[in-house]
Amino acid sequence: MQIFGLDIGGSGIKGAPVDLDRGDLAEERFKVLTPQPATPDGVADGVRQVVEHYGWRGPVGLTFPGVVTGGATIRTAANVDKSWIDTDARALFGERLGGHPVTVVNDADAAGVAEMHFGAGRDRKGTVILLTFGTGIGSAVFIDGALVPNTELGHLELHGHDAEKRASSKAKEDEDLSWEHWAHRVQKYLAHVEMLFSPELFIIGGGVSRKSHKFLHHIEGIKAEIVPAQLQNNAGIVGAAMHAAESDG
Repeated sequence: MQIFGLDIGGSGIKGAPVDLDRGDLAEERFKVLTPQPATPDGVADGVRQVVEHYGWRGPVGLTFPGVVTGGATIRTAANVDKSWIDTDARALFGERLGGHPVTVVNDADAAGVAEMHFGAGRDRKGTVILLTFGTGIGSAVFIDGALVPNTELGHLELHGHDAEKRASSKAKEDEDLSWEHWAHRVQKYLAHVEMLFSPELFIIGGGVSRKSHKFLHHIEGIKAEIVPAQLQNNAGIVGAAMHAAESDG
């Protein structure tokens, strides 16, 4: 079974048809840059461009980098234009895609669901936290496999700063930090999250997951197991498609 999954990020919009039996992309993903400013109309045009690249006809699952309530309404917009707040994203994307059935879910929640089903969190009980490091820091919290949606732990305050301003991969790039220096910031952030939630497992996702060998060994003093996401930066696409398939019944 194939469903289209699409992952909207602060820097890129990427998608592909997903083979839900294998939990992997059915074709090579296609990506366009997120427009700046990332307004609803601009992002919707990017979404349409990605979907039309494949000539796709059918349900489309989308992720969004912020809190999504009721499967449609955007409540936060930390790394996209503030005009997203209170937008009915499902209606916007549905109209722009010519009436295709559309679902919208928080981006890290989608990535987490995919990792719990097909990847590093498979068959893991207790508290598992996936953290995606990209333009910001997304989070997905699971208790015995059940998702606690829209946690947004990237916005915890750490040493007087929004945590993602210090420890996201964008912060690493903007400040030209070495992998070791950045890993020490990530370590402080993980220690803070661990103090609050005492997870058994941290799954590190986002684009940096494919470079885990460059930084994970620098992270020390964390009691929880720390592993890279197995689906790497495709987890959000796969999770978006899973959400669409579930909603489609």
